[in-house]
Amino acid sequence: MVDGLENVVFVVEDRPEDGSLDLLGLYDGYALTERDRYGLGEMPDRIILYREPLLAISDDEQQLRDEIHVTLVHEIAHFYGIDDDRLHELGWA
Repeated sequence: MVDGLENVVFVVEDRPEDGSLDLLGLYDGYALTERDRYGLGEMPDRIILYREPLLAISDDEQQLRDEIHVTLVHEIAHFYGIDDDRLHELGWA
């Protein structure tokens, strides 16, 4: 469990809507740093992992596990308001 990670669902889909294999994951929601109010009745944010792109870049099961881990860290970081530039600096992009 990750502290403060509330009202978020994790979803696995085959591919992004555009059908590409370039995107491994996506955070769909409003980062904590962008929220004015958030409470009961709000639809949950989503963290989506794309199965086919992850499989396409993985040579074996261990590499797949590693890619899933990095992708989850990356998308969870977006939930907390960490942008791609900072993730690159930290080595998570």
